[in-house]
Amino acid sequence: MPKVSVDIPEELLDDLDRHVGDDGKFVNRSDAIRASIRKTLDLLDEIDDRHGRLDENGPSSEEEAEGNPKDGSEDA
Repeated sequence: MPKVSVDIPEELLDDLDRHVGDDGKFVNRSDAIRASIRKTLDLLDEIDDRHGRLDENGPSSEEEAEGNPKDGSEDA
């Protein structure tokens, strides 16, 4: 699995950590971050589907696949 590095504001990391560990929903930060990314991508797919921009293979153009909507607007 590839590794990535991101800068995260302290407040956001503190909030994330409240959901990690023995009393949390996730075993570790990586699991929490992966779940968050999956959820966000699912929501973006739902938005694209409602606007007719999603086919069974994903975004309908290379430009949208790179995160740039055709009309220049943002849905989220």
